[in-house]
Amino acid sequence: MKYNIYKDAETQTILSGGLTFELPVGSTRALQGNGDGEFHLFVTGGKELFEGMHWLSGTGFRLPANRSAENQQWYWSNHLDKKLGKSAFYVFAENNIFHYMTSADEFPLPVGGQDLFNFGAPGITGNTVVTGAWGVKYKPSQNLELGIAYEVPLTNREDIIDDRLTVDLILRF
Repeated sequence: MKYNIYKDAETQTILSGGLTFELPVGSTRALQGNGDGEFHLFVTGGKELFEGMHWLSGTGFRLPANRSAENQQWYWSNHLDKKLGKSAFYVFAENNIFHYMTSADEFPLPVGGQDLFNFGAPGITGNTVVTGAWGVKYKPSQNLELGIAYEVPLTNREDIIDDRLTVDLILRF
């Protein structure tokens, strides 16, 4: 569930909040399906700062139903983009913070999984991983977006990321 708390198209401002529940499904051999599920509470917002420049931010908590099987985590993600002239291209930079609030005892290594997994790792309470990403997005129409980003850790603590290349394709209909 997600709800728009505030939306103003004229000033290009939006604030929304939500709650999701991840079912404990998947093969444990593929490092999935552990625990009893996970609640995700979040708030997201965005604002056009200048013509063609946007800031988006989201923060939230990942709260497992079984804290001995999965880690509790707080995150904060920020995105800043700038349209390149009158073209359909945007350049962007992102910053992500992942903070582990609790440890668990499901996984044998002190690796939490950041935004991809919730391994239920031991010994990670208080660990924080900060990453930075840079990329470009191509938006030729309202219905199509294609992007690429390169992300690296900015802290000594890397968790599961040494570096990451992300490619996305968005089709709206």
